Amino acid sequence: MRLRLPALALLLATSAFARVDEGMWTYDNLPTKKMKEKYGFEPSQAWLDHLRLSVVRFPGGTGSFVSKDGLVLTNHHVGRGWIQRVSGPGEKNYLVNGFVAANHEGELKVPGLELYTLMTMENVTAKVNGAVKQGASDKEALDARQKALTTLVDEAGKKSGLDCQPVTLYQGGEYWIYGYKKHTDVRLVMAPEQQVAFFGGDHDNFTYPRHDVDFSLFRVYENGKPYVAPHHLQWTKTGLKNGDLTFVSGHPGNTSRLFTQAQMNFMAESVLPVRIKGLEEQVAVLKAYGAKSEANMLKVNTQVFGIENTLKAIKGHLKGLRDKEQMAIVKGKEDALKAAVAKDPKLAKEAGQSWAKIEGAMKVAKAHVNEQLYLNTRGSQLLGNALTLVRLSAELPKPAGKRLPEFQSPVQVEGLKKRLVAASPVPFDKELETLTLAFGLKEAKDHLGAAHPFVKAALAGKSPEEAAKALVEGSKLSDPAERKALLEGGAKAVAESTDPMVKLARVLDPLGRNFRELQDKQVTAVVNEHQNRIARARFAAYGKDSYPDATFTLRLTYGPVSTYPANGTMAQPFTTIAGLYDRAWGWGPEAENGWYALPKRWMDKQPGLTMSTPLGFAHAVDIIGGNSGSSVVDRNGELVGLIYDGNIESLPGNYYYDGKVNRGVSLDARAILEVLDKVFDAKHLADELRGN
Repeated sequence: MRLRLPALALLLATSAFARVDEGMWTYDNLPTKKMKEKYGFEPSQAWLDHLRLSVVRFPGGTGSFVSKDGLVLTNHHVGRGWIQRVSGPGEKNYLVNGFVAANHEGELKVPGLELYTLMTMENVTAKVNGAVKQGASDKEALDARQKALTTLVDEAGKKSGLDCQPVTLYQGGEYWIYGYKKHTDVRLVMAPEQQVAFFGGDHDNFTYPRHDVDFSLFRVYENGKPYVAPHHLQWTKTGLKNGDLTFVSGHPGNTSRLFTQAQMNFMAESVLPVRIKGLEEQVAVLKAYGAKSEANMLKVNTQVFGIENTLKAIKGHLKGLRDKEQMAIVKGKEDALKAAVAKDPKLAKEAGQSWAKIEGAMKVAKAHVNEQLYLNTRGSQLLGNALTLVRLSAELPKPAGKRLPEFQSPVQVEGLKKRLVAASPVPFDKELETLTLAFGLKEAKDHLGAAHPFVKAALAGKSPEEAAKALVEGSKLSDPAERKALLEGGAKAVAESTDPMVKLARVLDPLGRNFRELQDKQVTAVVNEHQNRIARARFAAYGKDSYPDATFTLRLTYGPVSTYPANGTMAQPFTTIAGLYDRAWGWGPEAENGWYALPKRWMDKQPGLTMSTPLGFAHAVDIIGGNSGSSVVDRNGELVGLIYDGNIESLPGNYYYDGKVNRGVSLDARAILEVLDKVFDAKHLADELRGN
């Protein structure tokens, strides 16, 4: 039975769900009735299944099948690192020059790229919670749930043959197993120049109006031939107009809207400001390295882009947490739920103290935040491999149930071993590894202190730069054969190894375990248990009329093409190709380090373009990082656009949703065909997208 709340409390409690366009909804719990009430449209199960099965998950983003022959559309910035991976100097620098494959034979295999299609979803909440014995401590409950979920995932994978992964929703309110079909042969088909894909650079990132031609095309192969996609999205025949309803299907990365006030305060006071400072320093080091040569810039280009993108997002998150008006609304919702819990004796007994318990855990976390942020492998690939070897040698001799959670599953362990001994698809770069580790060790020294055991062992009396050079040059772990020998040699080989990275990992491991034990017992277990209780209380009070926080799992969000107030006026619903050229002409090619210059090909082809072609649009959809590359479809399920990201006003959306100004920013499908036809002379690809 749902609780009766006072009118004010009910208003506060349900205000998050009153704006029906808010929400990153899981496919098992879509607000289809609300869609129909507001828009007169209720998608059928067949419509939803087709959309779900047309979407793929990229590392860090989303894509979609857009032809029967396995062609996949995503953002350029989602594919950027993979484009870099198959690039080289000069003409083969596809980030600078762009790339178009004239035929299937010219498509470039991308080493290491794997895509995933969500095939099955199973709710295992009752089984996971049923593993917790009555009277168990918070830590015992955490361990029991983790063990049960690991076992269930392994069983599901063996039964289905799919790549099965655990999913936690509603901050522990539900546990699911998602089964994915994995695509391992992926090839680059087409990419525009980075200059036009990221037009305007970091200045224009997360802004609107936007004028980026931010897309790329890949193709999935199976058994050496183009994959015959059972489901793919048809290209729009009509395009969008202002007010048209849109749907976005993708993988939003992470939100924290169900955090308690104490958790949000911890992020605002102790985590985000420190992360911002560290990222600013890191990107400065990488830019200085890249400025030395074209080869250097090619190596760090994608990393610099990613850090700058993250920086802008985190600054937006912090700004949101410091917005007193919006945080008062967040607090009001929490207070309303507390009042509902207090009014019901059963809920009060179960969850009445949960907010205070989490607040206590955040005090512990704050006291140990430096260990949380800096007691790790400091960005070093070699030290990461060494620590994995040390932990495998310590964990594998134990019974599975006594191991650390990540070593309990046989499937996970075998996958870990396979990755550990595999040759990297990218050649090891000693210079870049040294640069990264030197920066990481300097950070550790600055924040943990020179007397910290890890810092003392890592530096050994040297400067961070000297220590990093000695560690990297003295290690043989870049050689897969060396890693394999240590893995097969087991605990004895690892214990006797004189490799400097292994020696440092042997120091780091017990320090990390001690911190983890404290963290697990006093922070993670407490938060896990009491978020779980709060989630159950929320379901009891309001039903399941809400959506869970984003977890980089497939979601659906929806809303119309929509303007919003900005800069004292209204933002235009669409930008055009004419606007791209206007911005380039208005700035000139030398301004702002050339970020508003268009490549020569684009200037030469300009007279043949239809300048009124819509380029981008803003729509009232609830998205966040990870949605990049998500398909945008209309009521007919036809592809009408491709998500870039959100506008600058949407960045606080990690913690709350503001429907007045939160907007998704997307590339118009009509612009993709226009530039394929008229700029890149890629009519064969445009025709494939049209279904010809």
